[in-house]
Amino acid sequence: MLFAGAGAGAATLLGTAAAPAVAAPAAPPVPAEPPAGLAPYASYWFPDSLPAGTPGPGITWRSLMRWTPESDPDLAYNTATVPLAPRFTPVPPNSTARAGQARIASLVSFGNTAGNPAQGSPTADYYALTHWAYIDELVFWGGSSAEGIVLAPNAPVTDAAHRNGVRVMGNVFLPPVPYGGDLRWTRDLVRQDSLGRFPIAEKLVQVARAYGFDGWFVNAETEGGDSELAAQTQRFLRALRAAGEPHGLGITWYDAMNSTGRVGWQGALNELNQEFYEDRRGKVADTMFVDFRWTPAKLAASGALADRLGRSRHELWAAVDTESNGWNSKVDWDAIVPRGSEHIVSYGFYRPEWTLGHLADRSPGAFHRADDRFWTGESLDPARPSPGDAWRAPATVVADRSTVTALPFACSFNTGHGERWYEDGEPVSDTGWNHLGLQDRLPGRRWAVHTTGTRPEVTLDFAQAWRGGSSLLVAGEISAPVTVGLHATRLPLTRSCVVELVHRTESGPVTVELGVATREPSGPGQEVPYTWLKAETLGSGQGWRTTRVRLTELAGTTAHALAVRITRRGKEPVRWRLGAVTVREAAARPRPATPGTPALSASSQQSGEAAVRLSWQRSTGAVRHYEVSRVLPDGSRRFLGGTCGTALFLPAVERAGREQAAVFEVRAVDEPYAVSAPARTTLTWTGAL
Repeated sequence: MLFAGAGAGAATLLGTAAAPAVAAPAAPPVPAEPPAGLAPYASYWFPDSLPAGTPGPGITWRSLMRWTPESDPDLAYNTATVPLAPRFTPVPPNSTARAGQARIASLVSFGNTAGNPAQGSPTADYYALTHWAYIDELVFWGGSSAEGIVLAPNAPVTDAAHRNGVRVMGNVFLPPVPYGGDLRWTRDLVRQDSLGRFPIAEKLVQVARAYGFDGWFVNAETEGGDSELAAQTQRFLRALRAAGEPHGLGITWYDAMNSTGRVGWQGALNELNQEFYEDRRGKVADTMFVDFRWTPAKLAASGALADRLGRSRHELWAAVDTESNGWNSKVDWDAIVPRGSEHIVSYGFYRPEWTLGHLADRSPGAFHRADDRFWTGESLDPARPSPGDAWRAPATVVADRSTVTALPFACSFNTGHGERWYEDGEPVSDTGWNHLGLQDRLPGRRWAVHTTGTRPEVTLDFAQAWRGGSSLLVAGEISAPVTVGLHATRLPLTRSCVVELVHRTESGPVTVELGVATREPSGPGQEVPYTWLKAETLGSGQGWRTTRVRLTELAGTTAHALAVRITRRGKEPVRWRLGAVTVREAAARPRPATPGTPALSASSQQSGEAAVRLSWQRSTGAVRHYEVSRVLPDGSRRFLGGTCGTALFLPAVERAGREQAAVFEVRAVDEPYAVSAPARTTLTWTGAL
């Protein structure tokens, strides 16, 4: 949503290959604190004991031991609601990506530990991760001795990840002593009560279940322990596993503390840290993040030990530090994912948000160009990797995955941030925004393009959109038909199935065709066998058009992939936009039910501006997300924000002229973007006009 919040402090980070380090994540400018301090933030705690002294500005010290869902005033704003989607693996688009072998974990700092907005913020300057197809696990990274060391992911991150089948882990970070670490926090974490229970383990499970994420990344880097503390920590992990496993929660252990109780990064799975991963009773942690000190020999030995333990070697994440140099990082890829043989282990990116942080131009378009380069490689085409690229991009190594398995399905190419918000092709807010929970399921392969002529530029563009903040733009001197791969799918097709394309041509008349593949390619890197169906010929300057393509002739089959093919019909350079693609049954569907009447759970006014906490009852039936708008005195509507949950904070509602009350509308939106009738409430203005 459009949010104002304050941030403070810096995350204390993992060690480099030489020594632990402290740094602040690259973060956008922080808006001013809203009038009444009602803003909800992502939650963070200490296990129990608090630091000595007084917290810094914008920081609240909290004890997890004393936390309960009932006493959490921000719970509704921090709770993710999108379930973890199952996903499948299509045939890879190139011959080097392998299915069923190496996987990827990603450790991302989305902001400071304190002051990290619970529901987005009013800026497009944000790490709007979209390449979920290559990721198995995302860690909500951060923590510092000055703020808190147990972090729960915010709801937008979890909702976006779950929509794409990616698990999200909260973070338990026990920092090194030089950076404020205190061994009492380790002892608090693993303490048993008089009945032999581990209270903090139970609290961690309670937090994950209440907030809707998938488990915990545990990183014990505080020096000074002994073998007794190490044994107690291992018992704590066992208790955390026993409490969380029935609820589908997992554990990732970071290679730091070892069985002596000392912090001795091994850069391997070996006899000194094996007990935190697998003991005689079986699995302790689901995965292990292997410290940066790995060598080819250590990784080979680690994989072999995992084999002997009866565990998958691909449950070991070999750390790849991208915080400072991104795709220029020097990595011995053959030690992890050799080209010509089986993958040794999996790998874990540390701080891939470099793709935003290193930019001078932090606009959404510039960010996505950089992020595509990181995940896809120098060629920007996963089907045609650059053979000389020293950066072994995920798309060249790991098979992509997809969650598009059921009708109806829709994508408006919304990345979860933008410089405006569009509805039906028109801007209804000119304010920058970010909220990953509003992000679409985007094509996993960006961008697989085939042409015998000049390859055009294919990008996510923010100058125009049909719905949300962005659209797919194909631009360039097209000299032969161009096929742009869209989604990998498993959609059952009936006689009444239709595909709707919302598109426009800004330059150069074009013919547009829809491609539907009813079977997989014969093998990795082989051509996708599309059936081509004519959509429409568009002239330039016609504005947005909706084209419906019936799939009657494909009834009884399964759609395995979707694509579009553009053919130029003139001599001008082409600028063609795809604003939305929808696959559904042709019969009209009822629009979503209206949400319950919104309530103002808290508000504050100051100088003609209000901060508002708004909540409502969930609509009946399937809902993708909710959108909140302001009705202005002239009857026009202005988008204020959206959420997958049922509560939204509005930081800066301005009084419009001499109006007596501000009118808010809440609408439910379903998967094909049908919108419910609005539920309304008002805020009466106080004070003189």
